[in-house]
Amino acid sequence: MKFDVITIFPDFFNCFVSESLIKRAQEKGLIKIGIHNLRDFSEGPHQVVDDRPFGGGFGMVLKIEPIFKAVKVLKPKTKAKAKKTKVIFFTPRARKFNQKKAFEFSKLDQLIMICGRYEGVDERVAKYLADEKLSMGDYVLLGGELAAMSVIEAVSRLVPGVIGIEKPEILKERVTEEKGFLEYAQYTRPEVFKPKRGKEWKVPKILLSGNHQKVEEWRKRHSKAV
Repeated sequence: MKFDVITIFPDFFNCFVSESLIKRAQEKGLIKIGIHNLRDFSEGPHQVVDDRPFGGGFGMVLKIEPIFKAVKVLKPKTKAKAKKTKVIFFTPRARKFNQKKAFEFSKLDQLIMICGRYEGVDERVAKYLADEKLSMGDYVLLGGELAAMSVIEAVSRLVPGVIGIEKPEILKERVTEEKGFLEYAQYTRPEVFKPKRGKEWKVPKILLSGNHQKVEEWRKRHSKAV
């Protein structure tokens, strides 16, 4: 699985790609992550990637030309490979990213993600270049970089071997029939935590019972599909 991110702030990803499971997944060759500076695809000595919006308004808008060039370079040239690639554009005006969508993306070979900044991005990027537009929720971020990181993490953990090649059943443990995901409450030691005198936070007794059937029933009652 290959992830290509187009951004004007490539350094944002330095720590993200070089830590924990994401780092190890790359070292094993399970995933590849390419971070591409949008300015490298601009023309002129000043590497300008934005301009004032037509019709007036606050802030600057990212131009279509450098984004078009970046996508053209990163996208596969053959139709067969292009079918296994999607260009993603992040915008609050789109459907929300969820676990089901992460499963869909995990079946692809490549995701090209366009990270907006400033006041916005020329609408022709969303209209003509993006295969899919995604929102991360009912809020507005300063840019698409955090959204791209979220997608990379959500999809990467579904790639066999990324979160434990010796335990592939981990990926199926909480999957619903609709390919959603069940998130249930979890506890670990100590059984009783005392934040202050006279106050005790206890682990539910059913989880200490050893009765696997009842534990499973408890988890279903305390789960939320995402």
